[in-house]
Amino acid sequence: MAAVKGWIGVDLDATLAFYDGWKGIDHIGAPIPAMVARIHAWLAENSLTVKIFTARVSHDGTPQRMAEAEVAREAIRLWCLKHIGVELEITNVKDFAMVATWDDRAIQVVPNTGEPVVRP
Repeated sequence: MAAVKGWIGVDLDATLAFYDGWKGIDHIGAPIPAMVARIHAWLAENSLTVKIFTARVSHDGTPQRMAEAEVAREAIRLWCLKHIGVELEITNVKDFAMVATWDDRAIQVVPNTGEPVVRP
């Protein structure tokens, strides 16, 4: 059985793309150069997969929310092609292969302690 390749999740709004308030499911702000460069470096290393990790593609199973999630998914796919040069997988689900997440809302904790690494 082949080993699972780990992945890094990168949040979209305010982490990878500039965010100054909700403007619709298919609106994505300008790229944040430092994160785009970081993604290019990770992709060049080819050791980990990079995924867009965003709540925009979450849904509650209702037809309306599923349709909105698909609109968001397509907008993100096109945005990635334009600003990163490749399609990245898009998910809102964390799994055991995720090795890191980059997000403007996350707070890292010291393993098994519940204590923040950096005090907010």
